[in-house]
Amino acid sequence: MVNKLINFTQDGQKITVKYDNKPLILTVITPEIVRVFQDRGNASNSYAIDGDKEIKTDFKVKEKDGHVELSTAKLMIKIYDDEKIDVYDEKGDPLILDYRKKRTPIDRQMDEEHLKLAESEGHDVKKLLGAHDKDYYEIVKSLADDEQFYGLGDKTGFINKRHYAYDNWNTDNPDPQVESFTHLYKSIPILLGLKNKHPYGIFFDNTYRNHIDLGKESNDYYYYSAVDGNIDYYIIGGDSLKEVITNYTYLTGRVPMPQKWTLGYQQSRWGYSVSQKQVERIAENLRKYDLPCDVLHLDIDYMRGYRVFTWRKDNYESPEKFVAKMRKLGFRIITIIDPGVKKDDDYKIYKEGIEKGYFVKAPDGTVYVNQVWPGDSVFPDFGRKEVRKWWARNCKYLVDLGVSGIWDDMNEPASFKGEIPQDIVFHNEEEASTHKKMHNVYGHNMAKATYEGLKKFSGKRPFVITRAAYAGTQKFSTVWTGDNQSLWTHVQMMIPQLCNLGMSGFSFAGTDIGGFGADTTPELLTRWIEGALFSPLYRNHAALGTRSQEPWVFGEPTLSIYRKYLKLRYRFIPYLYDEFYRETKTGLPIMRPLVLNYENDPQVYNLNDEYMVGEDILAAPVVQEGQTKRAVYLPKGKWIDFWNGVEYSGKTTILVDAPIGKLPLFIKKNTILPWGKEVSHISGEPDESMTFRLFGKKGKYVHYQDNGTDFKYQKGEYNLYKVKVDKDGSVKVKLEKHGFGPVYRRITVQLPNKKIEFKYKNGEYVRE
Repeated sequence: MVNKLINFTQDGQKITVKYDNKPLILTVITPEIVRVFQDRGNASNSYAIDGDKEIKTDFKVKEKDGHVELSTAKLMIKIYDDEKIDVYDEKGDPLILDYRKKRTPIDRQMDEEHLKLAESEGHDVKKLLGAHDKDYYEIVKSLADDEQFYGLGDKTGFINKRHYAYDNWNTDNPDPQVESFTHLYKSIPILLGLKNKHPYGIFFDNTYRNHIDLGKESNDYYYYSAVDGNIDYYIIGGDSLKEVITNYTYLTGRVPMPQKWTLGYQQSRWGYSVSQKQVERIAENLRKYDLPCDVLHLDIDYMRGYRVFTWRKDNYESPEKFVAKMRKLGFRIITIIDPGVKKDDDYKIYKEGIEKGYFVKAPDGTVYVNQVWPGDSVFPDFGRKEVRKWWARNCKYLVDLGVSGIWDDMNEPASFKGEIPQDIVFHNEEEASTHKKMHNVYGHNMAKATYEGLKKFSGKRPFVITRAAYAGTQKFSTVWTGDNQSLWTHVQMMIPQLCNLGMSGFSFAGTDIGGFGADTTPELLTRWIEGALFSPLYRNHAALGTRSQEPWVFGEPTLSIYRKYLKLRYRFIPYLYDEFYRETKTGLPIMRPLVLNYENDPQVYNLNDEYMVGEDILAAPVVQEGQTKRAVYLPKGKWIDFWNGVEYSGKTTILVDAPIGKLPLFIKKNTILPWGKEVSHISGEPDESMTFRLFGKKGKYVHYQDNGTDFKYQKGEYNLYKVKVDKDGSVKVKLEKHGFGPVYRRITVQLPNKKIEFKYKNGEYVRE
């Protein structure tokens, strides 16, 4: 029976389309963003979107030929009977079209005989045939032959998600991650599409378990389904994939400027932090072997019996003195914390949480208990503002000891005695809700609480790392891809995972270099430190009981190659920092797939083993064991080999030598890059000079500088420098904006054949 469209009403930028059944509400947020909403009895607050994003937008809405037509300057949306919606760009190119036929679930092809057999074997035939309970819904869209999909965070597998299906249900799965995994630690339901080279985005803002099939079931359609919740998604347009991402991050937020030292190398291992002496030994070796490093991570061993917000006293003389000692050596300390609070009547955090009712409860009102690292544990109800504030206050303990950042782990939430039942009472702000609804935002809310605590008590830009996340968590936290393993498939998967995370708003991300579980090899570790060179989070981390993977363990040539790439990383930190400044304006990632820069080139739609840094650098890591040569696809334009200056024309594939120790690296011709100093760690003092390198014959570049630590940049306390080299070889350096006190006293511009020096004098840069 047809669900007839009756009429529509308009209230400001909200259009209510009335049907025989429930109405559908479309809200114009911006010319490129339209929300589609249907109330199915759930609270409609968003954890991904903070504040009112609606801006005054001109649009037209009218009834036309039995449907309603809504048009902005960038989108045209047609709404029909049966709640069908078709979306076009302003030129009339189709973007998102509802599928008019019925879905054909894979198992519906079974004949009667097979169905009877399945039933006799105990299978739920209704489930096989796609039957669902009353709360379930699905949204089915038509699939074009030339339609590619990206985004969805760090799902396993390849860069292009066409032909695959995924679930959004944050899960700690200890098995080696393979491409058939449908879900891991994060739920980031932003889908980026290219339909016949026309870009769009769909953001499904629903925290319940949901599923997205991108042509696995059928070549005719893709679909999104959820076990419960309101229909609530955002249509996102833009003239390019870049614009779609800019619009998406306008909606859900952008990664704020990080502290500069967070871009340095970070060393970690589960087991280091059992004792102060072990951590000090690692620090000594890093300096002894001339390995630049800024951060040492302490895993769960530093705590007293795995009690969060405690520090063991048996193997540490004084945590405060230890942290200060490491700081003097140029190392910052990051400590892990888990949400599971040990059930212990003599433990302050537990007692306080019980007294104030801060832990999640069973339906009968008793505090819910499961097991995690401390044994019997209870779980803070992070959906409540009061609980988040309490958690933030507890972060002061670590800040006061001098800790520089906090690493949130196990916050899916993970539990050892089976998954937490779906009816356990979690809060959705002040409303009592369930684990079923709040599961996917548990890590998000924990990260937000940790962020607020660090911001309040340190006064600096918080450095939070979280394993579990939801859309929008990027505003509060860096992420890593979780417990990978020392497998070649995992160094291969690093590139698609980090590139899709970047396109999903998570610009500050990384993997465990060398692999967390299993045992690495010298070659695998070497190729990983090379391949991850531009990964914003640059951390080596390994599990207890696995082979040690500090570079000196393997001797030469591993040690020398590792040192070479750490030193190269620090040379590029000024560029990475500039990219983060640009990201705060555009939401565009630092590490990105080629398709983001060259979306009209079909050669890059499925390119899994290359990536770009901004728009100027192309890296082509070796990710196959034993490989010493590799094919590199260069997109249009001219490209310069970073190592030898050889120039190549683009839109072609070249074969390059890549012996162990060489990362194939190319710079777009006529690019200027800032070139940092060779240092052992990032100094807290402002640099007095800066070098810029020209690749090619001309170029221009805008460089950013601030104090690298706090939020004063948001009030205009930063400098912008413009460097320009003309075809005739003339060089200009200008201080475009002066809002931050110390400027560079000296700037060097390094041309291919000579260096030109500038000195700051009377508010200008004068050539020497």
